[in-house]
Amino acid sequence: MTATSDTWTIASAADAARARAVLARLTADAGVPAPHRTRFLAALGARLRRGLGAGTAELTLTTVADGELRVVLRGPQPWRQTLACPSPLTGPLPGPDDARLAEALLDADANADALRASLDEMEELVRFHREELHQTNQGVLALHAELEAAALAQRELLDAERTARTEAEKARRLLTFLANASAVLNASLDHEGILRRLPELLVPEYARHVDLWLVDDERTPPGGRAAATVAAARTGRPQHAGPYPGELPGVDDLPASALFPDRALLCLPLGARTVQGVLTLAAPGDRFDPDTTVMLLELARRAGIALDNARQYEQHRDVARALQQAQLTDLPAIPGLSLAARYLPATHGLNIGGDWYDAFPQPDGSVLAVIGDVTGHGLRAAVIMGQLRTALRAYAVEGNGPARILTLLHRMLHHQQPELYATCAIARFTPGEAGVVWAAAGHPPAVARGPLGEVRVLEAKPGIMLGVPVPYEYEEHTLELPPGSTLALYTDGLVERRSAGIDAGIDRLARAMGSLGTAEVEDLDTAADSLLKPMLHDSEHDDDICLLLCRADGH
Repeated sequence: MTATSDTWTIASAADAARARAVLARLTADAGVPAPHRTRFLAALGARLRRGLGAGTAELTLTTVADGELRVVLRGPQPWRQTLACPSPLTGPLPGPDDARLAEALLDADANADALRASLDEMEELVRFHREELHQTNQGVLALHAELEAAALAQRELLDAERTARTEAEKARRLLTFLANASAVLNASLDHEGILRRLPELLVPEYARHVDLWLVDDERTPPGGRAAATVAAARTGRPQHAGPYPGELPGVDDLPASALFPDRALLCLPLGARTVQGVLTLAAPGDRFDPDTTVMLLELARRAGIALDNARQYEQHRDVARALQQAQLTDLPAIPGLSLAARYLPATHGLNIGGDWYDAFPQPDGSVLAVIGDVTGHGLRAAVIMGQLRTALRAYAVEGNGPARILTLLHRMLHHQQPELYATCAIARFTPGEAGVVWAAAGHPPAVARGPLGEVRVLEAKPGIMLGVPVPYEYEEHTLELPPGSTLALYTDGLVERRSAGIDAGIDRLARAMGSLGTAEVEDLDTAADSLLKPMLHDSEHDDDICLLLCRADGH
């Protein structure tokens, strides 16, 4: 259908009522839903009422083929509205007469019922959304509470992690210090050196002041010491004297010291087996930290072990030194043969080893010059060295030559001390013979200097070390040794260094032998000292050194 349009004049309330009644019927016939229709008629009525008394208005209705109803109000209250009509209108538009008004009035109840139904539906919808909103709000509140609890838990977790990290770093620092301090203390076997290093390690980080009292030190009687120090020495228990008792693990608490009333003292006994002394520390602050105290207790225990080890070492060293000095021979006066010897203990460690030298005549008038080295250091090496020296002299008295003596020593050492080994070199000088017979068991080669200064290293292959668990027969070698010649026998401590091999040391010794002057060779004691200077001037030696010089003076 084509567009149909009609215009009505609204001059009075009756005109407005008739127009509204016609539109009510039209929108109902067009199938406009009741809620939309009711809102449309209410808006139209309000416009018409406001325009009454202000002048005449015109209301134009237009129906469009696509199912639209267009309403245009011109006048004091202009307004326009377009409605979608589900049921298209057919035929001409009705006019605003009284019959339409009567019908509209009759339909008012139906419209009201439709409006009430719509309102009830809206109320139900509002109620539903209100409940949904309430539940949503409850969920939001619960979620907010959960988020707040999660945030609190996260903060607590971060605080705990930060605390754990701080404690772990503190523990790492204490353990690192303990390990380094233990290494420093255990690196020395010097009793006085250990006592000197303890304060250097502890002050000022772990103690404001450190006092060391040795129980057997008559120079420092206990009378001038704090009561806690004396108690620690008497009971062997760590003592704490300070204004904050009960805070430190593993210690006994005493009243604050009368000597230091405002300062906490920690008195730690030193000694692994017996109490050798007490380490007294004044707190770096107003009190000692419990974790630091645990570390200090362990350090004192380790220091006590180091002191015990140092004391035992000193005792072994003194015994070994006395035993070795008793074994070192006074060189005999032999016509036609000059002798000189030097022995130097190692500069580090248990510096008494199994190095020895010897020289003595045999029943047939020949002279044996001997040098040897027992593996290891300390008292046991010195004892084995004494046994070998005694056995060697006994085998020599029986008239055995150098090779046979070494073979017998090899068997004896393997049988009696199978876990120990030794090296040895023996040279036999016979009056009336311009030469020397020698044999060696795993020992560095002798160095010979001729009367004109020419030097020769006796490079004949030595036999195996004494005591190696294999049968072995040693061989003898002969060397021409004209009058004025000097033979140097020595142990490996003279030529061996960590920074260079033994061959380099032998070459240095050969050069030093060749550089000896005539006056030095004439006096073997001077020659021995002259040889030691270039061999030892640039480094300390880690092993004992023995040097035995033999000069053939003629017949």
